[in-house]
Amino acid sequence: MLKPILFAAATLAASLTASPVFAKPIAPEIRTVAYADLDLSSAAGRAQLNRRVEAAVRELCGEAGPSFDLARRTAVRDCIAETRANVRWPATLAGTR
Repeated sequence: MLKPILFAAATLAASLTASPVFAKPIAPEIRTVAYADLDLSSAAGRAQLNRRVEAAVRELCGEAGPSFDLARRTAVRDCIAETRANVRWPATLAGTR
């Protein structure tokens, strides 16, 4: 009888200490990615801008890591998708995206 009680207590403790992602709604955050030093008319410059944007997205949303926490992985995946969809690209890239 002791093992099921400990398991229930551990499950309850884990649910109470869940990731901050689930604690409260998060206000949108804005990240600025510098690109003035890039030649956006070149493929290399555009690739570098894409890497910078992706790094900013990962910084904002975090990483799910090798965790088996499905809710966390889903939250990170959704954050990444939503953030990528809301990126405001420079006007000079309007025809190339």
